[in-house]
Amino acid sequence: MRGEHEPAERGLEYGLFQKIDLEKLQCLNESRDGDGKLVFKPWDRRNERDQFVESDTDEELLFNIPFTGSVKLKGIIISGEDDESHPAEIRLYKNIPQMSFDATGREPEQAFRLNRDPVAELEYPTKIARFSNVNHLSIHISKNFGAESTRIYYIGLRGEFSEAHRHEVTICNYEASANPADHKVESIIPQTNFIS
Repeated sequence: MRGEHEPAERGLEYGLFQKIDLEKLQCLNESRDGDGKLVFKPWDRRNERDQFVESDTDEELLFNIPFTGSVKLKGIIISGEDDESHPAEIRLYKNIPQMSFDATGREPEQAFRLNRDPVAELEYPTKIARFSNVNHLSIHISKNFGAESTRIYYIGLRGEFSEAHRHEVTICNYEASANPADHKVESIIPQTNFIS
């Protein structure tokens, strides 16, 4: 069930990992601090197994992902082990920085039941209307296929990115032709005073 795009093109579409503010990315309930950041990686490294995140006290994980601009999220891929530790359900929330597990009881923007995907090829398309202007994405792994902990090797995010520009609205009036009465010019005689 491969995508209809060429691999190189698909790799470009999955380039949003470069737009994540990794310094501020949080993963809650990770068994080792910092491992959650490791699963956001280039498309051509999606099947590498040396870096992963594993949940700690139960099967849940919560990723708080800040972007360096505005994202229109179009799809997500989540790859784990081909066993019970693979995520079985994810819930996506947008623009809730520092989200906690307490907040995951609220209605998500979208939820997916996942299939096991050890080779990172199943894409779950988002409802794009709900995921435009995303500055912060939270991914809640709510359950796996029955293991005590969840393991993830790769999370791929597909979409479009635009820089974060905060422009004020500028109102400009243009004249078709200049009206001389609007443009009075006082004649100024320059005075040059030299101090010696």
